[in-house]
Amino acid sequence: MSTQDTTGEDLRTSLQQRFGEAPSIPEGLKGLDVLLGLANHSTHRKYRTEAVPRDLLRLVATVALSAPSKSDLQQADIVEIADADIRRAIADLIPAMPWIALAPAFLVICGNGRRLLEASALHGETFANRHLDHFFNASVDAALVLQNLIVAAEAVGLGTCPISVIRNHAAIVSGILDLPDHVFPVAGLCLGWPEAEGRISPRLPLSQTLHRDRHDDSQLASELMAYDERRGRRDGWDPSDPDFIGWSRAKARMYAEEQRQDFGAFVSDKGFQLI
Repeated sequence: MSTQDTTGEDLRTSLQQRFGEAPSIPEGLKGLDVLLGLANHSTHRKYRTEAVPRDLLRLVATVALSAPSKSDLQQADIVEIADADIRRAIADLIPAMPWIALAPAFLVICGNGRRLLEASALHGETFANRHLDHFFNASVDAALVLQNLIVAAEAVGLGTCPISVIRNHAAIVSGILDLPDHVFPVAGLCLGWPEAEGRISPRLPLSQTLHRDRHDDSQLASELMAYDERRGRRDGWDPSDPDFIGWSRAKARMYAEEQRQDFGAFVSDKGFQLI
């Protein structure tokens, strides 16, 4: 079997594990190794003690900042947390996630709506877009950079764990990092050399997330139940066990509790207008 065939078979296996099905792969398709890397993504929370060289971290971050940007506005920043006291101050906010303190490297990815305002002032132009889209564009740019960071890190053998929970403490993190008005934290990212092999996390069926022409979730309830069973069995649960709690119930319970009720106020205090 050729390397191409082997990679294609590995890709099919990974997608089958992820979605419960695998799309067909065209013959002679280029880039299968890249697709396989993306399909094999897993989150890592335990790392070897070996440091991530500063030059490598800077390279990965630079590649990440090559991500697409809405209208070339470039509204994302990466803050490397090198100071131990600053790292500890952030980690102490989230004691349930000790990997924030223990990971060899930690970054914070920010949305930046400030530069465009400064550019407008520099050239005496009126900034006429003080509404939700200003915040949304910076958020999406930051999310694209975050995804690029994960892909670039995994390409060189690093493991990652995104930390969206820093938004539970957005104002405090903003103060710790001296983020100016119109700059806000989107997520943290732990990086390091993985202690163990990653594990593919099953995703929702393609019937619910991959649509054609029109959105259709008419079978959502039954598909969620089937997904709960598939994911539960993969995790070693018997779905007939009365104590079994599937993905859908777990997430429903998660969002039955109020979260980040102050985030809108924080964003407004940062100078964004959300209407």
